[in-house]
Amino acid sequence: MMPDKNRYIQIEGWLSIIGNTILFGIKYWAGVVTGSLALIADAWHTLSDTISSVIVLIAGKVSHKPADDDHPFGHGRAEHIATIIIGVLLAIIAFDFVVNATEKLGSREMTVYGTIAWAATITSIIVKELMAQYAFWAARKVKSSILKADAWHHRSDALSSVVIMIGMIVGKFFWWTDAVLTFIVAAMIGYASYQILAKEIKALLGESPSVELQKEIRDTAQKSCNQPLHLHHIHIHNYGNHSELSCHIRLPSQMPLHEAHEICTLVETAIKSRFGFISTVHPEPIEGCQYAE
Repeated sequence: MMPDKNRYIQIEGWLSIIGNTILFGIKYWAGVVTGSLALIADAWHTLSDTISSVIVLIAGKVSHKPADDDHPFGHGRAEHIATIIIGVLLAIIAFDFVVNATEKLGSREMTVYGTIAWAATITSIIVKELMAQYAFWAARKVKSSILKADAWHHRSDALSSVVIMIGMIVGKFFWWTDAVLTFIVAAMIGYASYQILAKEIKALLGESPSVELQKEIRDTAQKSCNQPLHLHHIHIHNYGNHSELSCHIRLPSQMPLHEAHEICTLVETAIKSRFGFISTVHPEPIEGCQYAE
């Protein structure tokens, strides 16, 4: 039995909101006290996690709503839309800090790190990695793209704090360290944005099932009955919480309608049992058919 996806999304979302809000306050304070733009950038990166988690909670509730007259396939794609919003948010944050780092390079300002900065950075690394591990685990358990996106958001924040910690070690030797660290953090945020957006946009635009999956579908369908099916024209539509499959089969034109319907039902049941796809099978006469499989 599939675990309740919405429950895991709600738990992860609230843990993220509470933890990130506290971390934001700690890192922002440390950045202001030390004058570190990199720490302030890292703090805003953390706050963006809070915002994305609010989006996660809202999307979790919307995507969990059942199908209705206006949305016959359910609301599962709300999860993809929310994930894209997270990706765009990360891209905006990355660009903003590239601009700020460029300005700091021009000022040739040196940053002196102290105990406050060390404590804030180490705390951030530990807490954010723990949050990422939980989100990755929950994403695998309930197969949620939005939880996986939020996990990468946590992971990128933890990695950016690691980069800052390394920079703090060598920062006393070079005046440009803080600006360079800000560029690196921005690049990491931008890469996380690219990974999230590339995957989700591809899913929303639609993609053909792999050759391997098509073969498995044909083999599964054929095993459900003795009649040659010549199954082709396979399309899979992902709606977040479930996927719909449509395909064509070829049957003798003289076959009675009730037999053709029975075969279609057998194929739909077999595909549902094997892959979990809700299927629609369209029969067509095999005689004179010009379509290639």
